[in-house]
Amino acid sequence: MERILTPTNYELIPLNDLTNVRFYTSVDTGSYIASHWHDAVEIIYLLEGELMITVENSSFRISAGQCVMITPNQIHSTLCAQPNRAIVFQIPVAFMEKFIPDVKQMQFAFHDPAETRIMQTKVKQFKDILLKMQVLVDSGADGAVLRFNSLLFEVLFQLYHNFGTFSASKDTARRNRDLEKIFPVLNYITENYNRPIPLSEIADVAMLQAKYFCRFFKKCMGVTFLEYQNEIRLSRIYDDIINTDDQISHILERHGFTNYKLFRRMFRERFGCTPTELRNGSLSAS
Repeated sequence: MERILTPTNYELIPLNDLTNVRFYTSVDTGSYIASHWHDAVEIIYLLEGELMITVENSSFRISAGQCVMITPNQIHSTLCAQPNRAIVFQIPVAFMEKFIPDVKQMQFAFHDPAETRIMQTKVKQFKDILLKMQVLVDSGADGAVLRFNSLLFEVLFQLYHNFGTFSASKDTARRNRDLEKIFPVLNYITENYNRPIPLSEIADVAMLQAKYFCRFFKKCMGVTFLEYQNEIRLSRIYDDIINTDDQISHILERHGFTNYKLFRRMFRERFGCTPTELRNGSLSAS
């Protein structure tokens, strides 16, 4: 059974009642997930294919066999240009802080491939644990949840000792306050993205003056308000192009794009192809 984690974060994470985390094998035929964050460590271990990831405006590609760790409250997006399969593991801070009191002042990350032999060994051990957890989840055998939870605490130990660093507490607290303040703004954009949203209207949601709101939004999200709204539109359009046979003009209208020339330029900049090429399987993200 799963429940929804609902603190002041953007992506709502379905949690397993018996483990307090989310762990699953993702099979993705193609997707674009716009910039978002969550109050959880996210681990993506790519088993097949490739995945483009943008974290705090830094983009990189991971291939089969590579793993990435995203620290809580980091703005990130993902682009699956070709089918892939991955282990996705999300561990909420609310769960971690029961056992790691200072976890809210910590950041979690590692490089894969690792830069030193010692870290290479640690990353390999971490991946081996993920694979063992995957077998347990997929098997559903009697007692599997007990073994899964024992491995979960091994993961917490490794996060704390091998992949965690402390950040300046004032910076972390300020960052969390900013994210809490912008949370209702992102919700409002998500609910109204397919229509023009006047600057004065969205600034009122944030309870800020319009001029200050623009600076605040850019500081938090790394993009302007309009760029973010278009990102949401592109993610919905991308999904519909792949998963429906609807005419592209109808898809654009559904998601609020009225300027086809602008849309076509933005789509090619983001995905490296035209909507028709995407539908025909010619996507080659750069």
